Amino acid sequence: MTAEELINHMIPPLKTTDKGRQALNWMEEFRITQLPEIEEDLSYRGLISENTILESDNLEKSLSEYTLDAEDKYAHMATHFYDVIKLAMKNKMQVVAVVNEEKKFQGVISVNDTTAAIAQMFASQGPGGIIVLSMKENQYSLAEISRLIESNDAKIISSFIVNDELDPSMIKVTLKLNRTDLSRLIATLERYEYKIIAQFQETELITNDKERLDLLLKYLSI
Repeated sequence: MTAEELINHMIPPLKTTDKGRQALNWMEEFRITQLPEIEEDLSYRGLISENTILESDNLEKSLSEYTLDAEDKYAHMATHFYDVIKLAMKNKMQVVAVVNEEKKFQGVISVNDTTAAIAQMFASQGPGGIIVLSMKENQYSLAEISRLIESNDAKIISSFIVNDELDPSMIKVTLKLNRTDLSRLIATLERYEYKIIAQFQETELITNDKERLDLLLKYLSI
């Protein structure tokens, strides 16, 4: 799934000629605290935040007079949604602007949309659990991990990797498995000295998708 597929066409961009009061009204309507700002030619300028506007003494100022955030933080149309999530979490963005090759604004993605995309992806893959591993990058071998998983009559349905923001030499590997009972799998991985930093079983995901996925993102620190 790419950024283009996640664009929320209900959230409009603001123009430089719009006023701070209008921006606040739109933020309240869409229940977000950031909105993208664009030039008349659709060039992306950055994100205007609720706090920035509220700190101003004059809500009738044009948005061109406010300081923007994330001027150089945006996604391209073909950006994978894993990278959209990473960009949003790393820069504490509620929304991510999507631009084309000429940096012309194409739309905006909300973090809630990306969370829903993960929930949809996991749900479409059938029953199973999720394990998050932490390891040094040079120790990573999907073939070896798969061998240990399959020795317990289970299979890896999907996987993805992110860097550990606190330690550049470490990575976090998230595995979606076709088994809901993870106890034997975890025992095997730990016996081979794999460090498991999070686990999520299917029943937990079904009970409260958003809460559990938010917790997963917290563990991934992306």
